[in-house]
Amino acid sequence: MKILEEDELCFPQLLNSSCRRTKHPHSESMLTYVLLSSISLLTVTLNLLVIISISHFKQLQTPTNLLLLSLAVSDFFVGLLMFFQIVLIDGCWFLGDLMCAVYQCLGFIVTSASIGTMVLISVDRYVAICNPLHYPTKVTQKTVQISVCLCWICSAFFYTLLVKDNLEQPGRYNSCSGECVFVINYIAGLVDLFFSFIGPVTVIIVLYMRIFVVAVTQARAMRSHIAAITLQYSGRVTAKKSEMKAARTLGVVIVVFLICVCPYFGVSLTGQDTLLNASSAAFVIWLFYLNSCLNPLIYASFYPWFRRSIKLIVTLKILQPGSCDTNIL
Repeated sequence: MKILEEDELCFPQLLNSSCRRTKHPHSESMLTYVLLSSISLLTVTLNLLVIISISHFKQLQTPTNLLLLSLAVSDFFVGLLMFFQIVLIDGCWFLGDLMCAVYQCLGFIVTSASIGTMVLISVDRYVAICNPLHYPTKVTQKTVQISVCLCWICSAFFYTLLVKDNLEQPGRYNSCSGECVFVINYIAGLVDLFFSFIGPVTVIIVLYMRIFVVAVTQARAMRSHIAAITLQYSGRVTAKKSEMKAARTLGVVIVVFLICVCPYFGVSLTGQDTLLNASSAAFVIWLFYLNSCLNPLIYASFYPWFRRSIKLIVTLKILQPGSCDTNIL
């Protein structure tokens, strides 16, 4: 019988019950830790800048930006959770069974709230582009605030209920010390897959297809100077140019979101997760997390107000009296 070396075990003092470490070359491990830690830190920092910008400057507190604020909050927490994921690179969890259960539960809640916010963003753009006359009355700050609160509350309630057994008996599914395993039953897994992926993604795609059709129709009407005929045909008022630009920007956010999350949920949907090796599984998980880092980078590329607000935050000008009333647009 082969005797395990101490450096092969997560807990050398628990020789008979400790999990084994996943061995990597030292240079590869260091590169992985530095890269993933940098992504985590960048995710937290960038999303914190979005949160401060929208929360501080009154001019930015529009219904659409409140949705971006909710998305930034969820992405900020994803960035924090990434640090815990880094702990699992070598296959060892050192923070105890309770922290493992809490970490996994928070991961579910935060990602669910993020996906729910994406749906709300799609609805916001749909109303703005397809029913611009009704947008100011239907999409108000109060409506958005209530919708965002319900999104977070429902996510917290649903996933706390879904993983109740894991929270009540942390570590019940662990086969050895140093493992962080989270198990839900088959029916609950299907419900989770529908409510956190299939349903939301279907709604997002359908709404943005409709937005795309209306946007193309309006663009053709403006180019050919027959906007009046188009209005008579569609019964709608042409959306403002700023609304169209916001739709394109948020469309990029949603496309990037789908690219990042589809591999993760695709594995769950096909049930092929057992066929993935450790490297492939890690790539799918980190691609899912990477979306939270990309969102603020997209804002920086498309929104001048975000770049201006970053400059004011970094130079500490937001600490000056009355800075919240600064013209940032």
